[in-house]
Amino acid sequence: MLEIKNIHKTFGDAQVLRGVDLKVEKGDVIAILGPSGSGKTTLLRCMNFLETADSGTMQFDGEHFELGKMKKRDIARLRLKTGFVFQNYNLFLNKSALQNVAEGLIVARRMPKQEAYSIAERMLEKVGLSDRAGYFPHQLSGGQQQRVAIARALASEPEIIYFDEPTSALDPELTGEVLEVIKHLAAEGMTMIVVTHELGFARTVADRVIFMENGVVVEEGSAEEIFDRPAKERTREFLRMEWKEN
Repeated sequence: MLEIKNIHKTFGDAQVLRGVDLKVEKGDVIAILGPSGSGKTTLLRCMNFLETADSGTMQFDGEHFELGKMKKRDIARLRLKTGFVFQNYNLFLNKSALQNVAEGLIVARRMPKQEAYSIAERMLEKVGLSDRAGYFPHQLSGGQQQRVAIARALASEPEIIYFDEPTSALDPELTGEVLEVIKHLAAEGMTMIVVTHELGFARTVADRVIFMENGVVVEEGSAEEIFDRPAKERTREFLRMEWKEN
């Protein structure tokens, strides 16, 4: 379904991605772990063209792309196949939950408003917020705002959704409600790549786990392999520290 090879990205003198490969099959749930500054978020942003990779290739639904030479029309077309959930929700503060979910359908896909709002209502119901459709972001908890953001990502019926630390901005008591929504999506077969620090969630839900550090993939395997018998000492050290903090 999706494969990237040899992605490189620098910011100034800093090499943030140094030849990352990733293959995604339909229905995969891939968790990406790693310390701060390891390149996890930059990888997601390059895959969704929020950042421009310096080099590397992408295969998506049988098409081949040179990531350092992407055309705007190809970027726009590929983004229609994906959803992105940000750390800090990125909702329009002057629009209701319903309007936030419908906006992309109306503007990017030029869908009639009535149809867009009908889809938005269904997506809010899917994430357990049908009773908050008329609420504005400041009237919602952080967990509710993130669920609106997930509903927005789902509204366009994406082939794959990228989650960038979806619970990092939340208080611990609100984290569970967001992770529960993602678990339901995984059970329904949604293809997802999740950058996360929630090890218990990754262990339970992910088909594959990737550990990154210093812009490279240190280790990759099934959740069982990575959590129960990691091959690399650096992976074992990271997991020991993270479990201790959690």
